Amino acid sequence: MEKSPHTIFSRIEGSDNYFLVNVLHGQADILDPETAARYEAGALEDPVFIEKGYVVDPDAEKALFTRKYLDFLDARDNDEVQIFFVPWYACNFNCSYCYQSEYTTDPGAVSNETLDAFFTYVQTRFSDRRKYITLFGGEPLLPGKAARAFLERFFTLAGEHNLDVALVTNGYHLIDHIDLFSACTIREVQVTLDGAGEVHDRRRPLKSGEAGTFTRISQGIDMLIERGYNVNLRVVLDRENLEHLPKLAAYAAEKGWTDYKGFKTQLGRNYELHSCQASPETLFSRASLYERLYELSLSHPEIMTFHKPAYSLAKFLKENGELPDPLFDACPACKTEWAFDYSGRIYPCTATVGKAGEEVGTYYPEISLDDEKIEAWESRDITTIDKCRTCDLSLACGGGCGSVAFNQSGKIHAPDCNPVKRLLELGISRYFEKE
Repeated sequence: MEKSPHTIFSRIEGSDNYFLVNVLHGQADILDPETAARYEAGALEDPVFIEKGYVVDPDAEKALFTRKYLDFLDARDNDEVQIFFVPWYACNFNCSYCYQSEYTTDPGAVSNETLDAFFTYVQTRFSDRRKYITLFGGEPLLPGKAARAFLERFFTLAGEHNLDVALVTNGYHLIDHIDLFSACTIREVQVTLDGAGEVHDRRRPLKSGEAGTFTRISQGIDMLIERGYNVNLRVVLDRENLEHLPKLAAYAAEKGWTDYKGFKTQLGRNYELHSCQASPETLFSRASLYERLYELSLSHPEIMTFHKPAYSLAKFLKENGELPDPLFDACPACKTEWAFDYSGRIYPCTATVGKAGEEVGTYYPEISLDDEKIEAWESRDITTIDKCRTCDLSLACGGGCGSVAFNQSGKIHAPDCNPVKRLLELGISRYFEKE
């Protein structure tokens, strides 16, 4: 018998207690200091540790790993596919941290032939899969006759093909185009607000130099809620705006957004992806962002009504009373996610779309796929990344983002490590000892 290499053991933030988490065996426990000391010292004969899979027969555990890995592959093969479509990379905003700032920004309308080819390819290539389309950019909801003509045809075709649509938009022209949404089923609309009032306006101004954007976007969110659409409010955080999060949380509560059943939030970390205009000193690491969120939520508990951070597995464990299944792969590229743009090119995912040299094929004017590139993305998981094979955090991390790993190392089969242990230290404290 030996300790399971998949057990995560650490001390809870701000506590004398410790935790054990083993995703492979689906077990999580809080230990008092004496029990933790006994586990750390060995305790290979402890029946409780054996029963829960913290101490294991290595051959039996390898067999369990294989079974769960095969179950994961089967589930992923049957999972829904998210298909991104970028009609242009043009945008009416001049955000301080735009990672697409160096992309070609041709605002010309997508030809009917290209759009028809996209829908034909999707329905043929993914004929046996559940799927939906996410309209992306640039900014997909631009003003003008050409943009509106495209949007009207896009939503109409999506409806005719019985494909749900999600939108990722800065929200400025929601009011102008919301009447077109009824042509198909809108799954959700993701809108970004980086703070309340002038905080948002400073970070996400219009390129034209017109007055602030916050009020108009807020009106668009109100209209979405009035018409019953699901809203996914995203906040991009760095050191310039994190301290203002309580004010945005209070604003959302005052507006009644947080009481709306179809309203949810996500917090995005501002970080380097391809190119980024933000100064490095303003950026948080993954761990430092959530450390500050932990502190801020204790002094401003209203934040937790607006958004409950995942803290790796901690939130899931709190809300469900059990751990999620092992995560053998966190990267959906060329598996459950693909991205297409107006030029006829196909990319592995939303993080790579539009980046020169990262396309994996074309759908127009002809269908052409780079099978070698696609295979590299398809085969990436923790069993093909050397560092992940011996990491106790791998089944909670899943190897991270393949695009970030490629940017950092030049290799797809490299890890993008998440600070799982640190996040669990914070999250177990926040959800199990501080509530």
